[in-house]
Amino acid sequence: MIMRIFQVITRPGKEAEFGKFFHEVAIPLIKGTEGVVDVLPGAPRAESPREFAFVMIWRDLQALKDFVGEDYTSAHIDPAEEELVEHRLIRHYDLVQP
Repeated sequence: MIMRIFQVITRPGKEAEFGKFFHEVAIPLIKGTEGVVDVLPGAPRAESPREFAFVMIWRDLQALKDFVGEDYTSAHIDPAEEELVEHRLIRHYDLVQP
């Protein structure tokens, strides 16, 4: 399984608008995507009010590529998100199960 960590820093003043997108669009989209085993969405905290994150567990690399394309290391961006986001960070790991 592949663990994909996707972090976003919103543009200043866009926190509420991105928060609405995050809860109403992004979370349901990812949860309903074929090949996603688990989704752990993270909302901002007081010390980082512009930061949102997803930890996604994908069944395998092919399932991830089926969703985002062959260049899975790039961000899959919804057009509604583009103007709200200042910075994105994506990392991938092989899931270690205890």
